[in-house]
Amino acid sequence: MKISIMEWENQTSSSDFILTGIFSHAPTHIFLFSLVLGIFTVALLANTIMVLLIYLDTRLHNPMYLLLSQLSLMDLMLICTTVPKMAYNYLSGRKSISVAGCEAQIFFYVSLFGAECFLLAVMAYDRYVAICYPLQYHNLMNWKICGVMVASSWILGSFDGIVDVAATLSFSYCGSREIPQFFCDVSALLSLSCTDTSTFKTLAFICCVLMLLFPLLLIIVSYTHVIVAVIRMSSQEGRHKAFTTCTSHLLVVGMYYGAAMFIYMRPTSNRSPTQDKMVSSFYTILTPMLNPLIYSFRNKDVAKAFSKVLGKGKPRKLFG
Repeated sequence: MKISIMEWENQTSSSDFILTGIFSHAPTHIFLFSLVLGIFTVALLANTIMVLLIYLDTRLHNPMYLLLSQLSLMDLMLICTTVPKMAYNYLSGRKSISVAGCEAQIFFYVSLFGAECFLLAVMAYDRYVAICYPLQYHNLMNWKICGVMVASSWILGSFDGIVDVAATLSFSYCGSREIPQFFCDVSALLSLSCTDTSTFKTLAFICCVLMLLFPLLLIIVSYTHVIVAVIRMSSQEGRHKAFTTCTSHLLVVGMYYGAAMFIYMRPTSNRSPTQDKMVSSFYTILTPMLNPLIYSFRNKDVAKAFSKVLGKGKPRKLFG
């Protein structure tokens, strides 16, 4: 039985928002919903395994794998921020989300999005130091420096999340409370406000540009130096290993930043709810599954650690 948005609004609190979602109950959409649940399950397992492997295997206790574990943790939290609520609404037949639930989604989504932007830049710097200054790696990228960089990524991301939550809470919402998304997205929420949000939208756009372009600039500079260093390597084996690691990282960066820039750096006039839903689902659902598969499990040391846990082999030392 089909229920209109007006009927949904009558079933929910007047202060709740309505999430339109991305799936109907058509056969094709039921299949796509099942596919999303499968992707969510794989992402949940893959990222959890990565975090546990790096924590349990002492041979993976170095800055590079600490950064990998943080990436997996962020991806794990990101996909858990949006998919469970979307699945619950779809299966229960409800489309509402409370104001508190909406603000919680905004905080975690924005914080994790920002933190991952900065973490990818830190990972690029780590590869730059490892390849361009291998003899000084343990001095330039020791545990203290690495810890400060990781903590800074989390803090900067959380600060952006707090600002966005504080701003959206300060605005008034009147009329339709229907959010054309499957989660509480800031830009979609602001379009429902009856308060003038133009100043905040301008500041938010500038903030997004800084959070995207500044880390991306650091990544480009780091990998420009890395590519030059790899080309100059005399060892074919070393060149291949460095190229494989860097290619995996750049693939992750390309997927994440490409989708994020498409969402947040387009003019408002060119935006459409359908496009936003499709691209948002790519980097909030698909990317968290692909990251550990592309960047982590293709790593030989991670594969050896996984084999050790399964009792199929003993991993050798990382170096020497």
